[in-house]
Amino acid sequence: MTPREKALQLCQKFGYLGIKWEQAQYTTLSLENAKECALITCNEVLGYMGADRGYEFWTKVKQEIEKL
Repeated sequence: MTPREKALQLCQKFGYLGIKWEQAQYTTLSLENAKECALITCNEVLGYMGADRGYEFWTKVKQEIEKL
């Protein structure tokens, strides 16, 4: 999985589907809210990793989320 794919996956998991439902029985987060949640997740992962080998990947994921 590329950092971009992971960034999109995280935003989708936090409720952003790229679709606005007018009268749905559930609500979805806006892209900005989903991005904030995804960034918090990345920061948590990075905070526990230190300079581990996955650090570069998660740094790139964070950059991709910011680009969305």
